[in-house]
Amino acid sequence: MRRTTLAVCVATAALAVAAATGCGAIDKAIDCVNTAQAIGTSVDNLGRAVGNATDNPGQADQALNDIDNELSSLKNKTGDADLSRAVDDLDKAVDNVRTAIKNGDGTPDISGVTAAAKEIGKVCTP
Repeated sequence: MRRTTLAVCVATAALAVAAATGCGAIDKAIDCVNTAQAIGTSVDNLGRAVGNATDNPGQADQALNDIDNELSSLKNKTGDADLSRAVDDLDKAVDNVRTAIKNGDGTPDISGVTAAAKEIGKVCTP
């Protein structure tokens, strides 16, 4: 439900941006929105993976890798200082979860990842 609501909000924001800006800005905004959606999906996957960490510890690592890949894509497309800061925060939060898992924490706290992903969603919404 949260992912659907986030997707609707992000899509609405993309349309608003499209109506108010030029083509280059539209492409950038749509890239931001699409990446924010992908990050949201990866964060959802991370939450499920952490819940099942004892059954399949590799799932959490794969979800973290997916977030890293999306962050790399977003870093290469942005010149916005707020978005860069939000991406850095999410990157640090992902590193913290990855470190916790490597140190044997079977149920790492992913609240930092969730909060940083939400911030990216906010920054990508004009």
